Amino acid sequence: MELLAPDLRVVFCGINPGLSSAHQGYPFANGSNRFWKVIHQAGFTERQLAPEQWQQLKDNGCGITALVARPTVAASELTRDELRSGGEVLQEKILRYQPRALAILGKQAFTTAFGVKNAPWGKQALMLGETEVWVLPNPSGLNRATLEQLTASYRELFLALQ
Repeated sequence: MELLAPDLRVVFCGINPGLSSAHQGYPFANGSNRFWKVIHQAGFTERQLAPEQWQQLKDNGCGITALVARPTVAASELTRDELRSGGEVLQEKILRYQPRALAILGKQAFTTAFGVKNAPWGKQALMLGETEVWVLPNPSGLNRATLEQLTASYRELFLALQ
């Protein structure tokens, strides 16, 4: 469930697959996850894609990956070591493909994976080669952010890439 290629505008990096994504074979497959709705409303896709259409993200200049491949019920089940090693592997991938932006979906996952303390939301000071690093709220149904708050955060990145 990874989609990476040269010349992408953005790679969205989830924390790890949930059990429904692992079972169905599509990223952000859980019905309570708002990823597909949010990226559409923020402007990244012309229409709202269904999870099984995930490979069409590339047609919109978007890629997708995860910090950790191991599926869990909740990201909180991951260990610090899993997140740190996932961050190292992610950096190698991003340096290879050099999208314009990497959007890590979750502040705690970002700070643990990259060893950054007190990261703000949005664009980070950190660059990976030519790639800007952004931290956006996770669209999981477990996140209390509203759809409007999520969309506004993702829209900020969309507009910055115009």
